[in-house]
Parts: sequence; C-alpha cells; structure tokens
Amino acid sequence: VQLQASGGGTVQPGGSLRLSCRASGIIFKFLTMGWYRQAPGKEREFVASITSGGSTDYADSVSGRFTISRDNAWRRLTLQMDNLKPEDSAVYYCKTGGSNPSPGDVWGQGTRVTVSS
Repeated sequence: VQLQASGGGTVQPGGSLRLSCRASGIIFKFLTMGWYRQAPGKEREFVASITSGGSTDYADSVSGRFTISRDNAWRRLTLQMDNLKPEDSAVYYCKTGGSNPSPGDVWGQGTRVTVSS
C-alpha cells in the first residue's frame, strides 16, 4: 500500500497550488481519503476529506479556499488550494480515512508547501 503526494512548492500569498496524491495497492474507490498538514512546531491537523460517494469535509481554516476532489479511475486524490496564506505553510500529507485518524490509516510521505512573499 502506497500513497505518493506531489505538487508542493513555494508560492506568494494569494497564490494557488494543486496537490496530488496517487494511491496504489488499495481499493481506492471504496475509501474515504483525506489531507492533513503539519507546520513546524505544531501538531498535525486535519485539512479536508472526501468520502467514496464524494461528500466533502473541510477544516474551518481552509473552507472556501481549498477544494478536495478525487478521480477513482486514476486512483488520485487532489487538493486545490487557492488564496493561500502564510499560515498555510506546512508539510501536507494524504491519508486514507477522514478527520478522525485511526491506527489502520495509511499515510503518504508528505509534500511541503511554503507561502511567502
């Protein structure tokens, strides 16, 4: 089982980035999938999730700016991030499951996002 995240980088405040997560070794289409992030010196926090049926959930801090989506045919999870703020700077992780982590969840390796002028 593997989750491979990509798409991180450095962007100015107000800019956009699109993160992708490619899954292998799991029956992707049946799983709720999510994004978490961890900033330096802070706890890892929930960002967004999407169920197998397409229902979405967002942290208040990103609601209205971030959009999570999935492509079951390509086993790909996407996080479109618009109007980025410096406080969005973190390492972003894709994972199986939603906003309540459990021991059986699978985590990707993380991709770094830096929002700075």
